[in-house]
Amino acid sequence: MRVNTLAYNNGQTQGAQRREWLRQHSPQHLEHCSTLIHHGLQARSRGASEGVVILGAGACTEVPLVELARAADEVVLVDLDASSMQQGRDELSSAALRKCVRLLEADISGGVSTNLHALLGKQPWCTLSTHGATAVFDAAAECLEQCVVPDPPELASVGAGEFGLVISSLVLSQLYSYPLLDILDHVQQLAPQLLGEQERHRRYQDAAQDFRLRVIHAHLHLLRSLVDVGGVVVLLSDMRGFVFEVYGTNHDAEHRRAIPLVPRTLPTLMRDNFTVQEEAEWKWLTDLPEKERLGRGYEVAGYVLM
Repeated sequence: MRVNTLAYNNGQTQGAQRREWLRQHSPQHLEHCSTLIHHGLQARSRGASEGVVILGAGACTEVPLVELARAADEVVLVDLDASSMQQGRDELSSAALRKCVRLLEADISGGVSTNLHALLGKQPWCTLSTHGATAVFDAAAECLEQCVVPDPPELASVGAGEFGLVISSLVLSQLYSYPLLDILDHVQQLAPQLLGEQERHRRYQDAAQDFRLRVIHAHLHLLRSLVDVGGVVVLLSDMRGFVFEVYGTNHDAEHRRAIPLVPRTLPTLMRDNFTVQEEAEWKWLTDLPEKERLGRGYEVAGYVLM
């Protein structure tokens, strides 16, 4: 499962060294993330909990952990990658600040990848692959349709309404993208000639979109369940990826190829679940073009929600 490679991938893309790279190549990304989180802190009601929880915390590369630890009585970092969270906490120079940061190793999707993996294992893929793309992607669609998505997911040792500030840190699209990529990895191993056929398979496309929406709904419900009365949610999410060949002004928009990541209905879903106090959009780069490798980046949306 893709989630099993999370720690390795985070080791390449998170931490102090990565933050310094972002300061050089995408400083606006760090600025927007920090500004929205600060605005979230300021928007809390006086009577709201002083606790903070960060979902998808990783090494807190884009999250101003020092400021949060100073402003909270407890900061809970939640992620599947325990080593990255430990790295983020260890960056705090003050023992007192480190003491108020608690690490919770958990799958904030509620085990969606595991649930889907079990369903995939029950399909007779070798037989299906001999019957062509329709049989394979009908089976894949059935797995998605049957996959249990806990709504909301349960997090051990975290109580409902416990936090005055709840942060979802650039994790939303991963919650459904990793399981969907697991399916394509499975197809590539068994019938690589069929990879790409999913784009023409209506039932699979419908099942994948419904799966995305179910996971998004569950995550928004999780955020709502964790926030205290008078508290605030800050959600940061990649919206579209893009690749580009030339690095220059505005990352040469005319040379960019966009890759949708989040359903277009996300802003509507936000308003169905929260009152939007503030929103912002920006772009950030993750890789520069080098030799034959394309540069990569993302269009991001950030929300302060009540």
